[in-house]
Amino acid sequence: MRKVKAKKYLGQHFLKDLSIAEEIVSQITLKENTILEIGPGMGVLTQFLVDKNKDLHVIEIDKESVFYLRLHYPKLKIIEGDFLKLNLNIFENNISIIGNFPYNISSQILFKAFENRDKVTEVVGMFQKEVAERIASIKGKKKGIVSVLLQAFYDIEYCFEVDNHLFDPPPKVKSGVIKMKRNSRKKLECDEKTFIKIVKAGYNQRRKTLRNSLKSFTLNSNSEIDILLQKRAEQLDVEAFIFLTKNVQ
Repeated sequence: MRKVKAKKYLGQHFLKDLSIAEEIVSQITLKENTILEIGPGMGVLTQFLVDKNKDLHVIEIDKESVFYLRLHYPKLKIIEGDFLKLNLNIFENNISIIGNFPYNISSQILFKAFENRDKVTEVVGMFQKEVAERIASIKGKKKGIVSVLLQAFYDIEYCFEVDNHLFDPPPKVKSGVIKMKRNSRKKLECDEKTFIKIVKAGYNQRRKTLRNSLKSFTLNSNSEIDILLQKRAEQLDVEAFIFLTKNVQ
């Protein structure tokens, strides 16, 4: 059978290098989890996942890819549909998510993992290099809203870079693989909704100091708070944002 044609509107870029595919799959460590692969395409990761875990599911929105997978992997549990609309509670066990994620929905995939963090205990994914670096960044200009929210509940590691020419069609930018593993934090030591508002407010005006970007919040006044307010959002880690949130009146 002929290969599946990559569709631009789905953000498809098929990985060609099998050694890279095998290396991505090797990052999965939680053997007791259900593995859910997002957007398997022609199964470049799937072929290595099949032998790794008996409880493997894939979700694919592209009908042509689904047809291809059913021919080549007749026993594979395939969900035809959109991951962003999938109810993850259909799975009995915790989930390890893996995939060469479409660049256009990669942030939405991560937000869904964040919202289902007690179910999604591991994520291994390929992203646009800049996005991968931003997610894994602890402090600095690359850090963003998604980074802070995810790092509150996951230990995140930047694994390796993947060059453009290893894809068909090659994307305009390089890719990066990251690994996220659920940490021991059950809940934030502050109000979660306020925490998210503080993080978003800080990063929505990231060039300003927090004293300016957080003007809409009434914060307790003490020396520690004053020092933090002199900084920009990108200079703070998760713990500092939690501390600020706890001091909102």
